[in-house]
This record gives sequence, C-alpha cells and structure tokens, in this order.
Amino acid sequence: MTKHDPDLSLLFHALADSTRRSILTRLAEGPARVTDLAGPTGLALPTVMRHLSVLEEAGLISSSKDGRVRTCAVVPEALDPMRTWLEEQRFIWEARLDRLDAFVMTMMKERKE
Repeated sequence: MTKHDPDLSLLFHALADSTRRSILTRLAEGPARVTDLAGPTGLALPTVMRHLSVLEEAGLISSSKDGRVRTCAVVPEALDPMRTWLEEQRFIWEARLDRLDAFVMTMMKERKE
C-alpha cells in the first residue's frame, strides 16, 4: 500500500495549475511584488492572491509585507519531497522494465530453441 503524504499532495496540487507554474518560473528569477506577478497573468488581483495562497500553503513560496507591498520569493527546497518521491517511482519502474526485458529475452531465446 502506498504512503499518503499530505505535503506531497499539496505540492502536486500547487503545481497542477499553469498559472501557478508560471508564477514559480518568474519567482525563480528572484523575489517579486504581488502586483508584478499579477500583471502578466491577466487575472484580477484577488485571483492571483488565491494562487499565491495555494503556493504558500504548499511551502513553495514565502511572502513578506513591507507597508502596503507584499513580496514573494520561491522556496526551492520545498520541491525536495517531490523530487524524492519521483526518484523512488523511477527506480520502481526501471526495475519493472528490467524484469520485463529479461522475461521477453528469455521467451525469445526459448522460442529459437
């Protein structure tokens, strides 16, 4: 039975939306004000704030407020649980494919004999 990691679910949910991925791509260049993040999306500020809330809840970004200006920054290490899970999945599937390859090769060898 697979483990259910709520943090991992939050990460995948946060990255499932193209607007949020675009925001993260922009933040990878450096911290940005919320209004600067909202501009390219063409979305209303409250909608962008909801997207930022999802990213922050998943731990992918942090935000700080200085007066009336809210600035967001990416938290790259937040992707580590996802990276670990994906690596585990890759290992499992590579092992399965190796076993399948060995089985097929055995079947082909037996067929020739």
